[in-house]
Amino acid sequence: MLKWSDKLKPFSEFNEEPSLKESDLLPSHVEENIERLSNFEVELGERRNETLFKITAEIENAENALKQAEQLAHRLKKRLKQLKDLQKVLSR
Repeated sequence: MLKWSDKLKPFSEFNEEPSLKESDLLPSHVEENIERLSNFEVELGERRNETLFKITAEIENAENALKQAEQLAHRLKKRLKQLKDLQKVLSR
């Protein structure tokens, strides 16, 4: 005859934590691919940051060059006005 504790024994197995790890469930090539994908994601993030940094630097360089060009244009307009005024005075 079965004891009461023997009848409960099969159900106690459900309460135990599974001893299998995720690595035991996945084939090694899947684990390798997951790791490669993770590394690729990290590298992609680094490349993205580098590209953003380069773009930001190019924007700053373009803005500085534009300011210099605007300043030069302003000085040239001023010089042109001076020359035209001088031409008027001399041509009288």
